[in-house]
Amino acid sequence: MATKPAILFVCLGNICRSPLAEAAFRKAAEEAGLDFAADSAGTAAYHIGSPPDPRSIATAAQHGIDISHYQGRQLDQDDFARFSHIYAMDHSNLRNIRAVAPSGSAAEIALLMDTVPGREGEEIADPYYGGEENFTYTWEDVWMAVQAVVARLTNR
Repeated sequence: MATKPAILFVCLGNICRSPLAEAAFRKAAEEAGLDFAADSAGTAAYHIGSPPDPRSIATAAQHGIDISHYQGRQLDQDDFARFSHIYAMDHSNLRNIRAVAPSGSAAEIALLMDTVPGREGEEIADPYYGGEENFTYTWEDVWMAVQAVVARLTNR
C-alpha cells in the first residue's frame, strides 16, 4: 500500500459509538504494528467540541484507553479526501454520509459491521439511552469489527 490507511468512524453525535470505535481501532492497529491515521466524527452537530459520553470514557478506560481528551466534531467535506475508509455505525448514518459525499470521492464508505463475516448489514447499537451494559455491548461489537478491519488492512 503506497499510503497509510486513514480510517474515520462515524455515528450521530460523536460521543458514544464512534469514539469507542476509534479507540478500539487505534489499539488494535498499534498492536498489529500498522501505520495508520484514525479519527471519528458525527453526522450531526450536537456535540461539537464536547468530550465523549462519560460512559464511553469509562468503557474505554476498562480496556486501558484514555479517550477523555477526544472532542466531538461533525463530518465535513474534507473527510472524503483525507480518509480512505469511512465506517458508519448504523444505516441512518450511512445514508447521511452517502448523501453528503462529493461525487468522485475515492473513500470506501460502509457499515463498520460489514467487515465482520456473518455480521454484514448489522448496526452497532446506540448505547446512549441505555445503561452501562449497553456500552459494554458496543465495545464488544466495535472491537470485533476493528480487528477485522486491521486483519484486512494487513492482509492477515
